[in-house]
Amino acid sequence: MAKNGHTTITVTRAPGNRTRGILRINGRAFPVALGRAGIKANKREGDGATPRGRFRPQRLWWRADRMPRLRTHLPARTISRIDAWCEDPADPRYNMPISLKDAAPGDRLWREDDLYNLIIELDHNMRPRIAGRGSAVFLHLSRKQLLPTAGCVAMPIEELRRLVPLLSKKSTINIV
Repeated sequence: MAKNGHTTITVTRAPGNRTRGILRINGRAFPVALGRAGIKANKREGDGATPRGRFRPQRLWWRADRMPRLRTHLPARTISRIDAWCEDPADPRYNMPISLKDAAPGDRLWREDDLYNLIIELDHNMRPRIAGRGSAVFLHLSRKQLLPTAGCVAMPIEELRRLVPLLSKKSTINIV
């Protein structure tokens, strides 16, 4: 981490592939998956785009039943079976963590696959929160072969585990 606690990360599109990116931090580069629509400045709910912009990590979420808590400078929270993210632009809780019963709609954080075993919540569309401008934009675990996401940035577990201790709420993630 930088002396002032401020780490800067840059995510760019990989040449020739809109759904693959390169995450750069402290002189190192890591391959990442991007949204199926690539990086877009005008992010909309459900468009499959990774939003262009400058973001700050807000919180680390993790599945305690699948991995130990990592050392971090971020606030941390375990993921429970009822944790989800509100993706409904008509709901006043849009783009916020919510609790859901079994059949209720929403982006569930407790998943059968491993994608959300480790999540870094980003401050995309939070201040101000604008309905329809995109929700649940995270840095999370990738699928094999770095398959595209629904709009998040995803990376293999080994790299994300190395990244977590370097982040604080003062860190900056520039998606360009």
